Amino acid sequence: MVENPPKSATGHQPVLDWLLDSDPAIRWQVLRDLTDAPDAVVAAERAKVATEGWGAQLLAQQGADGSWAGVAFNQELNSTMHVLSLLREFGLDPASAAARRAVGLVRDHVRWRGWDWDGRWQGIEFMGNPFFAGEVEPCINGQVGASGAYFGQDIERILDYLLAEQLPDGGWNCEAENGSTRSSFNTTICVLEALLAYELAGGNRSGVTEARLGGEEYLLARQLFKRRSTGEVIRQDREGSTDFTRFAFPTWWHYDVLRGLDYLRQAKVTPDARLADAIALVKSKRDENGRFPLEAFYPGTMAIDLNEREGEPSRWNTLRALRVLRWYFG
Repeated sequence: MVENPPKSATGHQPVLDWLLDSDPAIRWQVLRDLTDAPDAVVAAERAKVATEGWGAQLLAQQGADGSWAGVAFNQELNSTMHVLSLLREFGLDPASAAARRAVGLVRDHVRWRGWDWDGRWQGIEFMGNPFFAGEVEPCINGQVGASGAYFGQDIERILDYLLAEQLPDGGWNCEAENGSTRSSFNTTICVLEALLAYELAGGNRSGVTEARLGGEEYLLARQLFKRRSTGEVIRQDREGSTDFTRFAFPTWWHYDVLRGLDYLRQAKVTPDARLADAIALVKSKRDENGRFPLEAFYPGTMAIDLNEREGEPSRWNTLRALRVLRWYFG
């Protein structure tokens, strides 16, 4: 718990006290995004991610071979890719000794290998690739690329794939190799997060910003959760994804409105009228105590328990919702 936390600029002190009574991964982001805390206070709290709580637990589980769960990727949500995604969400400082050591082991030792999907071996063309070289599906490459860029790794090969795979409507779709010509919200958000992470880390490769802006327009043109053709709310997309109006954390490869809004906030997009319904949806989720629920939890065996349960108030969703509202309303 942060002693004598700075007062909120948002006027929701009871909610902020509840958020601050949590893990360092949440506390430092609350201080940065929802209060007027000095930079030194934020930095001191962020440093604890490597040594306390969830972040320290994840780092302690890394194998001698540099991996988590012994693989680059699995369906169980406890693989190297999934853990690095969580560490990025937690805000583990890339410059910290703990991050440099852990990510260096991944870079130097973890390799992709074919994995069984519906009884068939896939991925022959990327077997043996170093982890940060990625594989072939843009949704996975987006997740790997976001973590790689955040932690200062070379993701040029992943960028090669992503820039070449953008569809004419501005987004991306893992099913494009099977003939799909329309983008997927799920794949698009994964790719956008990678492109933005690359730029925020100082990358300036030609074409990245243009591709990112095209992907953002794909979301905005659909008001973040509606079909462009009819304007109807998307209850289920072509991939059978959960309703985009139900908010999850962690999201993994799944899109939802809160994830889309939090991305746009981080990208410093200027809010416009196309976001009004998405923001109204977020506001409608707030309970009488000013908290936001966890509405979806994707099945799998995570490396750690974040102590949040579907249907109950969620610190992660509350943090993300409040900072989105603060960004939108100024």
